[in-house]
Amino acid sequence: MLNVIWLALIVVSIVVAAVNGRLDAVNQAAFEGAKTGVTVAFGLVSVLAFWMGLMRIAEKAGLLDVLARLMAPLIKRLFPDVPNGHPAMAYILSNMSANLLGLGNAATPMGLKAMEELQKLNPDKQHATPAMCTLLAINTASITLIPTTMIAIRMQYGSANPVEIVGTTLLASFGATAVALLLDRWHRYRHTRRLR
Repeated sequence: MLNVIWLALIVVSIVVAAVNGRLDAVNQAAFEGAKTGVTVAFGLVSVLAFWMGLMRIAEKAGLLDVLARLMAPLIKRLFPDVPNGHPAMAYILSNMSANLLGLGNAATPMGLKAMEELQKLNPDKQHATPAMCTLLAINTASITLIPTTMIAIRMQYGSANPVEIVGTTLLASFGATAVALLLDRWHRYRHTRRLR
């Protein structure tokens, strides 16, 4: 559906530009957008590589295991349906760790693997389990301690103080996560009552 919307937007913009005799502006904007996309992508690759490297070092040094042990009681409360020691828990912790560091692109593969493992526990393969819904809510709203992607973009565009967004990002992401978890608990409560 999203592809249809994007195609419609592109076609409408080209038609409107043609009617107004401004096809040259559309052409120029398309090439400028492509150039900007490549420039931003190269800037993000270096930042992501740096943070992914740090995460790999933290993993090899055992820091992620320590973080996992510290977060285990919270994770168990958030995902009571997932058995102890299940592979989904490790992927969920990796996903949350990457999101805490603002590495949404790095968190996505871990989130997908966690969903894959949660699907193995799912008795009804056509509907998402409460644990899957919780993971989706947390992943979408995730608390971000260091918004590395946004800092990299701000640095690339010459911001005088690229890290000034850390406080507001932390506050906004904390609020979003709190609301997501409250809605998730409410949904679980309603779901449990319906099953009785």
